Amino acid sequence: MIIAAGGGRRIGGPEALLHQGEKPLVNQMIDTMTEAGCEQIVVVLGAAAEQVRQTADLDKATVVINKAWGTGVGSSIRAGLAAMDDEGIEAVVVVPVDMPGLTAAAVRRVAALPYPDVLVCATYDGLRGYPMLFGRRHWPGIATLASADVGARPYLLAHKDQIVDIACDSVADGSRVDTPELMALYGLTVPPQRVGV
Repeated sequence: MIIAAGGGRRIGGPEALLHQGEKPLVNQMIDTMTEAGCEQIVVVLGAAAEQVRQTADLDKATVVINKAWGTGVGSSIRAGLAAMDDEGIEAVVVVPVDMPGLTAAAVRRVAALPYPDVLVCATYDGLRGYPMLFGRRHWPGIATLASADVGARPYLLAHKDQIVDIACDSVADGSRVDTPELMALYGLTVPPQRVGV
């Protein structure tokens, strides 16, 4: 699941419209997830959803529109989980679109144990981050507790003893692009004619 619904107030435009060179970051993330072996890819859009559809190639993904995207990432997680209606799916990898340094190797590490009762978080310098793996048995609880801009954190805190931490420092950059300075560092742009909500 790729969360790409935010309005990106701090970076001047929706995260899903970010480009690295000519390539939309959402396409880069779809390629990363595909390379990692994810069988079904759900992209949750919100802000500027129609513009994203026009500029990105979303043919390989199931697209979910979160009309409540302005309430925070919690609603996007709920929308994405609700779209996972295939009973054969036992776990879902969750990543935000604004992680240009994410690699397929990191996704594979976190997704190595795709069982219904798992909770896995990538760590960078000992701090938890994305990707995260949520086993199906946890989905109802995550959906119930996912709120505002903290997403799954309340559920994870309540189940911290069950979380498996997987160090990904050596295979990926866990930075989220949430400032103009980081955008410049990664060579990201929001094409001017596409800015808007």
